[in-house]
Amino acid sequence: MFSRFSLLVFLFLLASLARADIKVGVIVSSTGPTAAVGIPQKNTVALLPTEIAGQKIEYIVLDDASDPTNAVTGVKKLLGEYRVDALIGPTTTPAALAILDFVAEAKTPLLTTVGSSAIVLPMDERKKWVFKTTQNDDLIADAVLAHMTAAGVKTLGFVGFNDPYGENWFKVFGGQAEKAGIRIVANERFNRTDQSVTGQVLKLLAARPDAVFIAATGGPAVLPQVGLQEKGYKGRIYQTHGVATNDFIRLGGKAVEGTLMAGGPLLVADDLAPGNPIKPVAQAYIKAYEGRYGAGSLSTFGANTWDAGLLLQKALPEALKKARPGTPEFRLALREALERSKEVVGAQGVFNMTAQNHNGMDQRARLMMTVRGGKWVWLGE
Repeated sequence: MFSRFSLLVFLFLLASLARADIKVGVIVSSTGPTAAVGIPQKNTVALLPTEIAGQKIEYIVLDDASDPTNAVTGVKKLLGEYRVDALIGPTTTPAALAILDFVAEAKTPLLTTVGSSAIVLPMDERKKWVFKTTQNDDLIADAVLAHMTAAGVKTLGFVGFNDPYGENWFKVFGGQAEKAGIRIVANERFNRTDQSVTGQVLKLLAARPDAVFIAATGGPAVLPQVGLQEKGYKGRIYQTHGVATNDFIRLGGKAVEGTLMAGGPLLVADDLAPGNPIKPVAQAYIKAYEGRYGAGSLSTFGANTWDAGLLLQKALPEALKKARPGTPEFRLALREALERSKEVVGAQGVFNMTAQNHNGMDQRARLMMTVRGGKWVWLGE
């Protein structure tokens, strides 16, 4: 006869064997200084499919409040308590770096939505479980530097977050700028929670650069640009794709008119050529998002979560042929299927993954654009 403990163990094992639902954990910064990025990501989860290949999908969404420590706590809960089959997020680069060890130890695929290429490069045993749905820094930097060169920029001021996002951007951008013959004459940092960057702005102005490049995301990216404009700076101001949102324009107002950025095609989807494969996918996401949350609410950050969902839609049926959800075998099969993703068209680009490239985006995932008349405008080919 079974003891009470044995019976409980038996019932737990039986429930595990019977599990059919696929569980996807999502970590976002829907509060805190990076909420402008995290809220559209959280909103997009409600638009993702709840069934794939006949299997129900359950999404468990946790807010890390823009704090890497909270992201670690949340991921541990998703991996340990919920035993998720895959993860989407987090919102910030510091949080993504903080959870890497736990993701690798649990051998659970992570589709991260952050900007920094340091999350997937260089490839190693930890990062082989991570896939990235935002353009790598070097792809964006290449387009920005081409525009700077054509505009005759010779000297550049750099100001970025005092964290892995800003540091990785300086590492990548600085090296490519040197090769392009552009000299960085000022290098400044600020924190995501800073209320003033007057000191950094004054140092940038003292260096008299032809242009300034700001490596920041969301609302905080507005701060140095407003400071430069208030102090009368007349040069060009470039931003990373971390400001690819209408909220950036709403927060910055007239101060961000003329901002230059290389970003994903979603923001100018209607201007894409009829034969561009990204156009209908981007327009479908725009229709779904604005249909639920209202016109003008769109941002490319939500599209990165949408594209994570598209990659899962392609990979999950393949994993289901090999193993049952909730098992290590299923998570491994899912990782392998994601790594074989070919010509998966998203709202932000086309994905072609390999064992060494877990981003897989190419030039189709970036366009040069500017803020003109209170909206993002494509600068054309």
